[in-house]
Amino acid sequence: MTTATPKPGGIADWIAEHLSTPGPPPPEEPWMAQSLAKGAAGTTLLHIERALSGRDSWKRAHTWIAASVAGEVSAGDTAGLYLGAPAIAFVLHAASTGSTTRYDDAWKTVDAHVAMLAHRRADAALARISRGELTAFREYDIFLGLTGIGAYLLRSSPGSTAMERVLHYLVALTRPLSIDGKEIPGWWVGHDPQITTSSRLPGGHGNLGAAHGISGPLLLLSQATRRGITIDGQHEAIETICAHLDAWRQDGETGPWWPEHISLADLHTGRTHQHGPARPSWCYGTPGIARAGQLAAIATAEPHRQQLFEDALNRCLTDPVQLARLTDAGLCHGWAGAYQTAWHAARDATTPALHTALPHLADALARHAASGPRGPGLLDGDAGTALALTTAAQDTAPLSGWDACLLIN
Repeated sequence: MTTATPKPGGIADWIAEHLSTPGPPPPEEPWMAQSLAKGAAGTTLLHIERALSGRDSWKRAHTWIAASVAGEVSAGDTAGLYLGAPAIAFVLHAASTGSTTRYDDAWKTVDAHVAMLAHRRADAALARISRGELTAFREYDIFLGLTGIGAYLLRSSPGSTAMERVLHYLVALTRPLSIDGKEIPGWWVGHDPQITTSSRLPGGHGNLGAAHGISGPLLLLSQATRRGITIDGQHEAIETICAHLDAWRQDGETGPWWPEHISLADLHTGRTHQHGPARPSWCYGTPGIARAGQLAAIATAEPHRQQLFEDALNRCLTDPVQLARLTDAGLCHGWAGAYQTAWHAARDATTPALHTALPHLADALARHAASGPRGPGLLDGDAGTALALTTAAQDTAPLSGWDACLLIN
């Protein structure tokens, strides 16, 4: 699809029609249907949002929901927000918006398994901390870790013991570990960003991004605090993470930026090996980090810090050199994630600067989305792009709350 002046709403409609019917998951990957990232579960969120707004029928949304749960839904210890029972629970909870009966029985059944999973995984993670061992992405991150499970619980049952248990874990995660007699952050992972052992990063790394790094826990801790869901040590945990972000902030000619990750050598010298800002994406870049810092500042009533993070985001999103590094329309790495993050940040901002940046971001998102379909899926596929385009077209928060899976709202 190409057009001289692509309109966000029209492209979103076109994508939704293109994704009207779910196909079967790959035979070698039957679990893909339960994937919020790439599978039917993620694409279902687009059709739920459209059904809630009256732009499409519940029949279509139901077809996708049925495809998501066609196989056995996993509630094993590898399940997380983006795969298995938590993903399905998130989808069903979104579908129940505005109704006390829609999918209620199915949601309650899956939700009970997610609560048990949260307790089980938090217990295992706290035991790992007590042994003084390094963590891994899969323990704490948004995609498969306890931060993502906590994002679901914060929407579905914020006052539950499962939510409380996740918060206890995240507070513990921010306490330093001692490895070989040297103190390192408690969220330090023993692998590289590709989740492998690398000679380039001996001793693992500390990740600062939203998707896999410490900005993800900061998003959840701040969102919970803002909603009045707190435990002992939560404020201190937020301050610990903010101090870490302050320490690793780099002040360049085009504004503040943060390294995607730091090595042991970086940690010991206090200097990053990264030469400048990378892609301004939600997952690893300034948008996700700055939104986390902004929310932390709002939660702890620190207006100066809030302005710093808002300025960093605005300068990032108005720098043509950084924006040129966004090459796709997707949520995770591309224009959709940058736009959706900036839209929420603008709603909370102390100045109108971020609002002023939104039209250009929406135009760029629409142009990239109009270049042609890339396939189903939420994170890198067309469904996530269409959802961000819907926000751009309507300038209202999603009715389904779908973007809570990014922890930006």
